[in-house]
Amino acid sequence: MRAYQLKSQTGLDGLERMELPEPRPARGQIAIRVAACSLNYRDLAIATGAYRQPAKPSVIPLSDGAGEVIGVGPDVARFKVGDRVAGCFFQDWDAGEPNAYVQNSALGGARDGMLAEVVVLEERGVVHIPAHMSFEEAATLPCAALTAWHALIEHGRLIPGQTILVQGTGGVSIFALQIARMMGAEVIATSSSDEKLARAKALGANHLINYRMQPDWEKRAVEITGGRGVDQVVEVGGPGTFAKSLAAIRVGGKISQIGVLAGMAEVNPAMILAKRANVQGISVGSTRMFEAMNRAFSVNGLKPVVDHAFSFDQTVEAYRHLKAGAHFGKVVIRI
Repeated sequence: MRAYQLKSQTGLDGLERMELPEPRPARGQIAIRVAACSLNYRDLAIATGAYRQPAKPSVIPLSDGAGEVIGVGPDVARFKVGDRVAGCFFQDWDAGEPNAYVQNSALGGARDGMLAEVVVLEERGVVHIPAHMSFEEAATLPCAALTAWHALIEHGRLIPGQTILVQGTGGVSIFALQIARMMGAEVIATSSSDEKLARAKALGANHLINYRMQPDWEKRAVEITGGRGVDQVVEVGGPGTFAKSLAAIRVGGKISQIGVLAGMAEVNPAMILAKRANVQGISVGSTRMFEAMNRAFSVNGLKPVVDHAFSFDQTVEAYRHLKAGAHFGKVVIRI
């Protein structure tokens, strides 16, 4: 079967196309013919050696993918041949609180990922995908969509009428915008691009802030809310924007800390106390969260935003497109 392996973690030159034996499912496992994968910043960081945890040697990359079940091992009860499915980022986080070792089951890092024609996954680490989505659309769900869902719904306990601030127009932020609007919340979107902000508005963003033109975007967010502050921030910038997010929230507001795209800076814990802030680190989510999210997406007909779909042979180009940062939504690879 065709697959890519990451032969070194020093740059995109380490990505090599390979011919590998097709895997077979063992007890409690299913085999999936992968139709599409999607890229996350984590995948780029792993390829360049910038991720906080090194991947296993010669790992098959990418955590996110969707396809069709082509085989089931003994004792598999939830899936049958022909089912349309997606893999879960964490293969060993079924439900409840994650244990200290759940990171060891992450696809595309500690375990081989989805960038292959056929993969074998744990039954508990697979979900059915919404019937209204294509494989390309469903391939965007496992990391970015579930992270946004975990942030807003599982952690944030979002209720209609709240105000949410999303940073930028990458995969997590766009899904957060869509989920918040689906749930009846008001959304403030930030970006350095007026063109991207216009697209965010078309997706339902209520208020737009160009942070290049208005560096004190946190003050504008407070103004928009009549001086109260926003209820939640989906924080993907990291320490470089964290202080501004603290300034933007209301007293008792919530920050879901997801990324570190804006670099490093010192964080003053006094502001957390002053705002009575609820700050939670978010790392994707469990299988049960994924299933709940898919039910909500099915009922509401939510469609993921795919920026561009590359062919399997254009995998390195897809990585470069993500690295350039010009995308809006998700970058997909067709298998």
